[in-house]
Amino acid sequence: MFSGNYKMAATYLRQTKWRSLLTMLGIIVGVASVITVVSLGEGLKHQVVGQINSLGSDVVTVRSGKLVHQNGNQQGLNLLAFLSASTLTTKDVTSLGKLSSVSQVVPFDFVTNSASSTDTEVDNAYVIGTTPNMPQVLHQKMSYGSFFDGDSDNFAVIGTNVAHGLFGEFNPVGQSLQIRGQSFIVHGVLSPTNGGLLSIAQTDYNNAIFIPTTAAQGLTGDHTNILQILLKSKNSSDVSQAIADAQADLASNHGNDDFTVLKQDQLLDLAGGVVNSITGFISGIAAVSLLVGGIGIMDIMLVSVSERTREIGVRKALGATNRQILNQFLVEGLVLTISGGVLGILVALLANVALRLYTNWQPVVNWPIILLAVGVSILVGVIFSTAPAIKAARKNPIDALRGN
Repeated sequence: MFSGNYKMAATYLRQTKWRSLLTMLGIIVGVASVITVVSLGEGLKHQVVGQINSLGSDVVTVRSGKLVHQNGNQQGLNLLAFLSASTLTTKDVTSLGKLSSVSQVVPFDFVTNSASSTDTEVDNAYVIGTTPNMPQVLHQKMSYGSFFDGDSDNFAVIGTNVAHGLFGEFNPVGQSLQIRGQSFIVHGVLSPTNGGLLSIAQTDYNNAIFIPTTAAQGLTGDHTNILQILLKSKNSSDVSQAIADAQADLASNHGNDDFTVLKQDQLLDLAGGVVNSITGFISGIAAVSLLVGGIGIMDIMLVSVSERTREIGVRKALGATNRQILNQFLVEGLVLTISGGVLGILVALLANVALRLYTNWQPVVNWPIILLAVGVSILVGVIFSTAPAIKAARKNPIDALRGN
């Protein structure tokens, strides 16, 4: 029975292939959008997790604001904390560096987003003030040159995108760039990295320019905007003492708890929570097109029922039951939506390949979401084909033969 209905549906859809393709477009776009967004989210999560794991379990992260809020016995992610101004100061950096349980302190002080060379300017860079021990704590490698080794030198270390954008080459060591009218000599170029705004320092290192903290303070008139502070525990096997000391020290400096101290696993949970929230929100918007596609399918199916009134009358006159007519149009709707779902999956896979080849994004295909997309396509087909199928099944054979 199903095979017969499928052949009839396939034959009719081939006869109206352009109308069928346009009808499936909403399903195709919806499925492709959801899969692509989820794949990008998974890829970003993998990149951030890999970067955080490279820190090691003995590194503690200090962030401004209460990034985790308590709701009864449950903890939740406080996204508003990411939008608030930083409350971390140079006093925090100095006092944390004096703790006996901490071996190294690395601040990330955001200065500006633009820099220039003799011939060109970039305005999508992250100029960050930090200390010479940053590569040791982050295990960051260099492609060319080396990291600066003094806090007061006018040296800069740049990412690969900045090197190419400002100088048109990947090894501009020894050349100069200007930040807010002050010249800096390129001391080194960082190796290419994955990650972006959700990375360790909320910074894409490929577009970053690192300068000494004293130079950063000079450029901003001692007005700091410290994104975060990394602490390396002296006792690599137990960081609890470093965390307790850091929390006590910061509470003393601030007089309140407008900060968050995170271990490696907590930082992983935080980054994963941010990615999941963003991915879920965008996926929800993209999924609306599935609803639109379902409504389009219902409209076209209703038109199809009206156009094929005589066909329905002939089939009923030859003995077809209401159930058989109902099944015929339900299968037709399912073929439309499942075909749209399969085409949407193919479009998403092609989009993922293109993103890997032509951008810095590294999407990861999430097979459960693909299976879910197929399931949703089937559900949409059943829901939005039911009304037209019932209308077709209820037609009176005499009226149908008359074309009413």
